[in-house]
Amino acid sequence: MTDQERFMKEAIRQARKALALKEVPIGCVIVCDGKIIARGYNRRNTDKNTLSHAELNAIRKASKKLGDWRLEGCTMYVTLEPCQMCAGALVQSRIDEVVIGSMNPKAGCAGSVLNLLEMEGFNHQVKVTRGVLEEECSSMLSNFFKELRETKKREKEARKAAEDVENIK
Repeated sequence: MTDQERFMKEAIRQARKALALKEVPIGCVIVCDGKIIARGYNRRNTDKNTLSHAELNAIRKASKKLGDWRLEGCTMYVTLEPCQMCAGALVQSRIDEVVIGSMNPKAGCAGSVLNLLEMEGFNHQVKVTRGVLEEECSSMLSNFFKELRETKKREKEARKAAEDVENIK
């Protein structure tokens, strides 16, 4: 197992924490000098906070650990391609590299919709590596959304059945 795979496995463990909270299973770790210095997972619903993405939670912890907002010399491993907000935070944090498991064709800003991380016009570019443990990251997300759709369908059917019973009375 490569170092990239080992660190991505830890990001996947973080995503499972989000899954346990019924959150979209996205996780990440930040590595500096070969050691994990911060972990994060999606907590938007739990925290009732739009900003509580895995990447932002990890950046906050890494900055505190290093005592600096600049994360130069660090690499983030994240299970899903960062959105525009997180990509912007990565550029602002001066992180060196982002290693991505699964791409996000609907909202990804590391190459899918946009590539904010490697834009020449910004004062900092982030090196991007894509597709590390892609199948494992992708299937966790696909399974989550499939189950979510099935749950919503069952709830809708149950509401309709309850309404039908009420209408009969």
